[in-house]
Amino acid sequence: MRFLPLAAALALPLSLSACFGGKTPATLLTLTPATPSATFERTAAAGEAITIELPIAGRDVRQVRVPVLERSGQVTYVEDLQYLDTPDRLFQQLLSETVKRVTGRVVIDPRQTGIDPGTRVSGVLQRFGYDVASGQVVVTYDATAARGATVQTRRFTASAPADGTNVTVGPAINAAANNVANQVARWIGG
Repeated sequence: MRFLPLAAALALPLSLSACFGGKTPATLLTLTPATPSATFERTAAAGEAITIELPIAGRDVRQVRVPVLERSGQVTYVEDLQYLDTPDRLFQQLLSETVKRVTGRVVIDPRQTGIDPGTRVSGVLQRFGYDVASGQVVVTYDATAARGATVQTRRFTASAPADGTNVTVGPAINAAANNVANQVARWIGG
């Protein structure tokens, strides 16, 4: 068994705080489903399952800081607010859970697609942050659903009012993301 030298042990908390830009943020944001939970025992025939892929996201979206679009081409970040994980991963989890709850269908993790991927849903997370000009949080997801030989695409977007502070932006992002996830679930289920 090896022990860290005293200097290394003291440096560890400092290096961890560096992951959050020098200090731990006041708020860590995650996404929680707004759709009521239902029974989770489901059965699907071949081709009836749904697989939700990790969305593609640009560098401004795929990070733990919450972006603020000041004006075209200028991005800053909401002070004292960070995601618990990257928005692409949080949205994938929210979308998977919402599709289960809304459609009642079997949703398979992409790592299990050897079983039977069924309908594969992928997409691009275009917007996932606060827009100063509109005073709204905006979530935009360009979805692609591949069902056998058929491929469909559709853009889903939702917004929610916020004032740009960590107190209002967090709940607004959760509301807008749930709105988009519900739209996608109804599209897949319909």
